[in-house]
Amino acid sequence: MTTRTNTSTGPRTTPVTVRVPAKVNVQLAVGAARPDGFHDLANVFLAVSLFDEVTATPADALTVTCEGPDADKVPLDRTNLAARAAEILAARNGLAPLVHLHIAKNIPVAGGMAGGSADGAAALLACDALWGLNTPREELLDICAELGSDVPFSLVGGAALGTGRGEVLTPVPAGSFHWVFAVADGGLSTPAVFREFDRLAEGTGIPEPQASPALLTALASGDPDALAATLANDLQPAALSLRPSLAATLDAGLGAGALAALVSGSGPTTAFLAADEEAAAKTAAALEASGTCRATRIASSPAPGATVLPH
Repeated sequence: MTTRTNTSTGPRTTPVTVRVPAKVNVQLAVGAARPDGFHDLANVFLAVSLFDEVTATPADALTVTCEGPDADKVPLDRTNLAARAAEILAARNGLAPLVHLHIAKNIPVAGGMAGGSADGAAALLACDALWGLNTPREELLDICAELGSDVPFSLVGGAALGTGRGEVLTPVPAGSFHWVFAVADGGLSTPAVFREFDRLAEGTGIPEPQASPALLTALASGDPDALAATLANDLQPAALSLRPSLAATLDAGLGAGALAALVSGSGPTTAFLAADEEAAAKTAAALEASGTCRATRIASSPAPGATVLPH
């Protein structure tokens, strides 16, 4: 543990709010299970314009509250990544984590869009600003990686290739794209989806995960037809095995004119690439009318990473 004194800003007495985006994996290539239980990935992240906001306020103890869709499904104890982020940052700086974290939840919960990871990154940045620490970016990313594989990208945003277990990020260029997300009833456990991936792949040779050059070129071009032809998610068969009803949602979106459809990350949220904003609205309306999902959300990409909002 180290104690850091910062004379340039000092701790704040007013709340700090950080806005943080959801993500979609436009490519998720999964390698064989490693000895530590993780899988090597080639994970092309794209941040989308669905945001959570986390507000950090000085308090007598570490507490977490949450509002918004499915807020009742968000843990409010120390298992919440927002709380863990505050604890780790405080411990590294010889501080007590005396903060109240309020999450305004807008990213689907347990939906494969990194909502929990986003909250961890947002809380980390909010507490860093609240406590006047000015932690170097690389140290923040190191804490993010300690919190979870998707958390570093939530801090960075934009578009990036994640390798290792997804935490080693290389920014990649990305044009603008339009998306529809169909929210399913209930969630899917990411570890359970990876276990099903391992079960389905048992006895087969799993190649080393590699980013697709064609996908990276299409992503940079901003051409939705080119990107549609290259979208891929190695976890999709496992998610469909655990939740067969998602196949009907994917079919409904494609039938409504989406250029491509895939399960977002480990699911169960499904993602649909649209030609433009008007096409996205039509796809969303058709999906809601199909009865194959609980709700739809329209978003664009890329979106910025975790950002401190002005008060």
